[in-house]
Amino acid sequence: MTDLIATNRNIAILGMGATGLSVARFLSSIGKSFVFADSRSAPPRLAEVRECYPHVSVVLGPFETDLLVGFDSVVVSPGISLQEPALVAAQKQGVKLLGDVELFLEHTKAPVILITGSNGKSTVTQLVGEMAEASGLSVGIGGNLGTPMLDLLNNQQQLYVIELSSFQLELVTDTRGAIAALLNISPDHMDRYAGLQQYHAAKHRIFRGASQVIFNRQDPLTNPLLSVGVKLCSIGLNKPDLGSFGLLEEEGESWLGHGLKPLMRSVEVAIKGRHNLANALAALALGHAAGLDMAAMLQTLRHFKGLPHRCEHVLTVDNITYIDDSKGTNIGATVAAINGFGESDRANLILIAGGQGKGQSFSELQAPIAKFVKLVVLFGEDAELIADALAGTTQIERLNSLQSAVDCARAAAQPGDIVLLSPACASFDMFSGFEERGRCFQQTVMAVAA
Repeated sequence: MTDLIATNRNIAILGMGATGLSVARFLSSIGKSFVFADSRSAPPRLAEVRECYPHVSVVLGPFETDLLVGFDSVVVSPGISLQEPALVAAQKQGVKLLGDVELFLEHTKAPVILITGSNGKSTVTQLVGEMAEASGLSVGIGGNLGTPMLDLLNNQQQLYVIELSSFQLELVTDTRGAIAALLNISPDHMDRYAGLQQYHAAKHRIFRGASQVIFNRQDPLTNPLLSVGVKLCSIGLNKPDLGSFGLLEEEGESWLGHGLKPLMRSVEVAIKGRHNLANALAALALGHAAGLDMAAMLQTLRHFKGLPHRCEHVLTVDNITYIDDSKGTNIGATVAAINGFGESDRANLILIAGGQGKGQSFSELQAPIAKFVKLVVLFGEDAELIADALAGTTQIERLNSLQSAVDCARAAAQPGDIVLLSPACASFDMFSGFEERGRCFQQTVMAVAA
């Protein structure tokens, strides 16, 4: 038996990252005692934990199977798999497993919007949050994006807009009347899930207990199975039904529309790419469900430039445009970016991709690449795996660094082309995260223009 079980404290926090520390702050604020455990022998924030919580017991290193059996509840950080033997054993003994989502929903006093999806969820979360602010509300924006949700709790907030990952949703059983959106589903985190069905099941937990649901009518995997009485609204890049959001054609122009009503011309949306029109429609649907002011929402769409490293325009030089989509860490994100920037009459894209593939099959990239991409430049750990999957679709180059990949793309690009960094892979083989990879790309591109 570990010393941890001998304590008289009945709540354990598993994981000492950003989420774990936010849970500690929250539990401290409501007078609950707890202990910490982390499977790493030297977590990066250990010094902060010991400084802030000098009297809290801390257990480090691989979890023993009986580590948690003596506790009433365990708050599990999203990076920890529920298949961890210590968690399996704890559940068998009746220990309650929680995430920060459950704690947040139990204690919030304002309406909540929850957003998930394989791609676009950060953009939609920030966009809805800014729409709410433009509507005059005090709003908390965070979750998987930015500020941990428990750090947002206060009695002044009039609305919360929360991004959730599949990991955060795995323990959710009741969203307590939240407005919930599932934007899309494509394979991701296949190194954690047994298959797409298990990933799909985790995402769909966002609908449990929701009062209103937004889904993507063009993605059957988002279709909710719900009891009668829950309000449904769909979004899609086609003509909407009454009460839904989509695209309308008016006098030869594309418009964002609600039912039969045109709202604004698509070209006025500040974030570019066809996939970002879907994000804009999702934000409108969520804002409408929450009662936000339509004029304020449309004005936000005219000014919102998007988030860093998410199809971010870096530079146009010599009529060649460079786009940083380093956050495109799965195949679905890269497919969306290719389809979003591809031109129908020619292959106008040079795609830079590669990194750690997370167990994905790259075959889904074949069709959009064959249609829109003139050259694929690969680098990183799984470059050969991707090259094998894409053989015969277009020209492929393999290089050993991001800088050499940019140099290659620049040399091949013609006026009117787009050089798109959308790796379809995680970045940890060569970078600390997608942010560093994106910064490296931008610095290399800026040097081109110098």
